[in-house]
Amino acid sequence: MQYAIELYFDPETEQQLRHLSERIAEEGLSTRFLDWKTRPHLTLACFSDVDEAACSAALAAFARSRRPWPACIGSVGMFTDTKVIFASPVMTEGMYQFQREVHQALHAFDTAGWDWYLPDRWLPHCTLALMRDDPPEAFYRASELVLREFRKMNGMFRALGLVKVTFPVEEVFTVPLGDS
Repeated sequence: MQYAIELYFDPETEQQLRHLSERIAEEGLSTRFLDWKTRPHLTLACFSDVDEAACSAALAAFARSRRPWPACIGSVGMFTDTKVIFASPVMTEGMYQFQREVHQALHAFDTAGWDWYLPDRWLPHCTLALMRDDPPEAFYRASELVLREFRKMNGMFRALGLVKVTFPVEEVFTVPLGDS
C-alpha cells in the first residue's frame, strides 16, 4: 500500500483552490482530480508502506510541536510529461526545513521509489488537474483557464494528514498544527 503525508490549508484557501479544479470540470475538460476526492494539499512525503498507528502517533507528536504558518500561493504551473496542472506556494527556507523535519520524524518508514518527495528534490505543488488520460486539447484549454482565473492567495497551513494513495484517496489520520 502507498501512503502520503499531506499539508493542509485553512478552509477558505482550500475552497479557493478547489474552485479552480471545479471550474475545469464545469467546462467539461476533466474531472479526474475531483474523482480522487482528495483535499487541496501539498504532499510532503510518500511511503511504500507504513504501520498506520505508529505513523499516526509520530505525525501527531510532530504536529503538536509546530504552529500554523502563512501560506502564500503565488503561481501556477504544469508537469507537461504527466499533464498535471498545479498551484505553487511561495517557498521559504522555513517550508523546506519543515519538510526535512517531517522526513526526520518519520524516518522509520520506506520512501523507496518516491525520490521526488525527498528533501532537496521536492517540488511542492497543489494539484488542480490530473489530465494524463485526457485529450491534449483539453489539457491546453484547462491550462489556459487556470492561467486566466488564478489569483494569488494568502492563507494558512493548518494541519497534517496521513492518507492512503488509493482511488479515491482515503484519509487515515488528520491532526491540526499546534493549537489551530
